[in-house]
Amino acid sequence: MFKLENIKKLKSTLLSVGLSSLLVSSVMAATKESSVDGAVKYPIKDGKYSSYHVNTQDIKSYNIGRIPTENEIKAWDIDVKPDGTGLPEFEMNRGQVVLGDDGKPKKAEGSVELGGELYDAQCVMCHGDFGAGGKGGYPRLAGGSINSLKNQRLNPADEHPNPESPLRTVGTYWPFASTLYWYIQDSMPYTHSKSLTNSETYAITAYILSVNGIKYEGEDMDDDFVLDKEKMMKIKMPNADGFYPEVDTKDPRQGVKNMTALLSDPKIYGTGTKCMKDCIKEDTDKLLMKIEYDLTDSVNQPISVVRDLPVVVDTSVKPGQVTYEANCSACHANEAIGAPVLGDKDAWSKVLEKGIEKVYHNGINGINTMPPRGGTDLTDDQMKEVIDYMINSSK
Repeated sequence: MFKLENIKKLKSTLLSVGLSSLLVSSVMAATKESSVDGAVKYPIKDGKYSSYHVNTQDIKSYNIGRIPTENEIKAWDIDVKPDGTGLPEFEMNRGQVVLGDDGKPKKAEGSVELGGELYDAQCVMCHGDFGAGGKGGYPRLAGGSINSLKNQRLNPADEHPNPESPLRTVGTYWPFASTLYWYIQDSMPYTHSKSLTNSETYAITAYILSVNGIKYEGEDMDDDFVLDKEKMMKIKMPNADGFYPEVDTKDPRQGVKNMTALLSDPKIYGTGTKCMKDCIKEDTDKLLMKIEYDLTDSVNQPISVVRDLPVVVDTSVKPGQVTYEANCSACHANEAIGAPVLGDKDAWSKVLEKGIEKVYHNGINGINTMPPRGGTDLTDDQMKEVIDYMINSSK
């Protein structure tokens, strides 16, 4: 694991030149003599490289688009650095500070409790209860230990040749809480990224930190804990010092050279004695590579099977509704995904032209970008019930 090179100088250069200017200048420079395609460098001859034509005209000036407004830049420039630079203090909307009822800037903050509610509404269908991981390959967010990051395949002759694989979660792997905030706001929820407000992002960040056991000034983050910019700056993640070595190159152009020199130093690696002959003394028939502990069964167990109170059937909840909201709403409630949206009569009428059995088949086996069963572990009957609910609710 390594820290990135010092890119302050490079970034300031990019900002001063302007992104569009840099791109155009780079293309012009590249097309003068050669062009790179698929890592192969082709010479330009007769206005072509390989079978492709290129523009070899001399361009002395250009004017593409327009200069963005100050607010457009503020709305776009929402990146957050490891040291907390860029974390918002107030609510923002299209680059403008949002004012509260009192006419003052509305502070951006969110509680663990609110974060839990938002997580259950927008995140649990992919990342599982309490960040324990979901079906379909979506990552686990909580659990594990930093020591697990050191796990690696051992000598096949060892009693346990393959220990548990490293478990990289927010609590064990993520080095900075500030960039966690940035990632959530910029990329989540998967079906509707950049839709969370600053306060909602603080709330979800607080919840994820809390289920990972991250402390604030030595105290647990309970439901009433409210996270804001000031508190975020004080949080130190358990693996903050786990990304090494740090090569703080002053000139970014020397970064590759410096890192190559560092990785070429044998002193930073293990210095054990190599075995070149008759290394395995045990019976080779017993050398079975396997993971010792499989969490699949325990993770999927219900939290509780105790039913002390009589079950009251809520007739207002339709069959398949609860399953839909927990597993399918992330895609079928968002037009941007492209899946038929619940309540869209025309869309579902078109889907039903294939016949209900074909619709069942596609839902169970997957179609286009939708994985089988939507990436869940629902049974065939549960899938059919959900499909019936969506169809009946869209008539």
